[in-house]
Amino acid sequence: MATFILWLILLIFSWPLALLVLILYPFVWLLLLPLRLVGIVFTGLFGFLRALLTLPARLLSGPQRA
Repeated sequence: MATFILWLILLIFSWPLALLVLILYPFVWLLLLPLRLVGIVFTGLFGFLRALLTLPARLLSGPQRA
């Protein structure tokens, strides 16, 4: 709701800027999409490496009691 109100204020005070943002937003989103995918890949990679490095300690600690 707050985002909608901010868009209305921008539209009232600076309608050319608001229209420019509405037109350019999809292109900016498409340009940033590969960076988002790289972030997802690195998050998975670091999670895998963490699990791999902590595996011996988890195996040697034995079963955990609830």
